[in-house]
Amino acid sequence: MTKQEEKRIEKLKKEKQRMYEMFSYEREYERYSHICGIDEVGRGPFAGPVVAAVVILPRDCDILYLNDSKKISPKKREALYDKIYEKALAVGIGMASEKVIDEINILNATYEAMRTAVSNLPVEPDLLLNDAVTIPGIGTEQVPIIKGDAKSASIAAASIVAKVTRDRMMEEYDQLYPQYQFAKNKGYGTKAHIEAIKEYGICTLHRKSFVRKYI
Repeated sequence: MTKQEEKRIEKLKKEKQRMYEMFSYEREYERYSHICGIDEVGRGPFAGPVVAAVVILPRDCDILYLNDSKKISPKKREALYDKIYEKALAVGIGMASEKVIDEINILNATYEAMRTAVSNLPVEPDLLLNDAVTIPGIGTEQVPIIKGDAKSASIAAASIVAKVTRDRMMEEYDQLYPQYQFAKNKGYGTKAHIEAIKEYGICTLHRKSFVRKYI
């Protein structure tokens, strides 16, 4: 066996150990039949919706490299997105538009997106593993986990699904409003995005409550 092969095997061994630890919460609550991880993406951008995803993984899930979506490259996220949809027991998506965000504020809009995602699941979850928050208006038992997307495989999977879903939406919006470079900035307030707002004003996708000082 070459040193390169040894390193590859050792790296795989470490990843399998990391993933075993990522399922610690799922093992702790294994008495529940449908444990659902939930996370959102898009609380900070100047434009576009906030998107939430919920994922129920099988008990014998063998997906590797699940992690906080921000810690994974776009190419890896896309591959994991496909694998999650292939192997998950259920996936639900919910979102709240920029109009809703302006009407009820970003926190309440995030909760609304999460509730919608749960309601869109094809099966009824009996436990929610949440990334830090407790969602109001949901009767299902919830476990908030600080930095949960880096500690729970189910939450990490939801983080990846939400991120890829929203990024794809922003790339499509870029074709409608190329002047804002949504495909590149995903709606976040980069310097170039702010300059575009100053030059062109806002479009229907902008959150007025976020960009008020620039218009």
